[in-house]
Amino acid sequence: MKKTLPLLLALPAAPALAHTGGHSHLGGFVDGVLHPLTGPDHLAAMLAVGLWSAMALRHPLRAPLAFAASLLAGALLAMATGWQMPAMEAAITVSLAVLGLLVALRLAMPPAAGAATAAVLAFSHGAAHGLELHGAAALAGMVLGTAALHGAGLALGWRLRNAPVLARALLGASVAALAVARLGGAA
Repeated sequence: MKKTLPLLLALPAAPALAHTGGHSHLGGFVDGVLHPLTGPDHLAAMLAVGLWSAMALRHPLRAPLAFAASLLAGALLAMATGWQMPAMEAAITVSLAVLGLLVALRLAMPPAAGAATAAVLAFSHGAAHGLELHGAAALAGMVLGTAALHGAGLALGWRLRNAPVLARALLGASVAALAVARLGGAA
């Protein structure tokens, strides 16, 4: 944990690329796999889902699976139609704030509610990815990259289940800080 915590706390300071600006027309499988790693908001959201699921939910795989499914649905809709979700960036910002609070508070909820929460929070991320990625290979890579980050978050969350409340609160706060940074235009 001593090595992981500083890394996660540094996430808000990392540079971000706009969802519809910095990456366009990413079409290969490797592009898709790497895409969730390209900005702190992507990275933090995917890790936070795993962290929260492992630390607080009775069925920790349901929320990451629901997140990935909703992410895929949003991406497919955007890719197929070119639809840009109204207030997409605001929804991503809200999702980061909520995920940060879920981690910080280690908020438990029934399995269906946890999965539904994750799905709602994921859709805007998927819609943003769908505008940037092109083709089935990139989409498959993005889902795989997302699953890998969820897995990393789950592994870290299981290790931190009995960590001091302050450690969990700082992890959650680092995710929520990205929402604040996005509001200020820094991320």
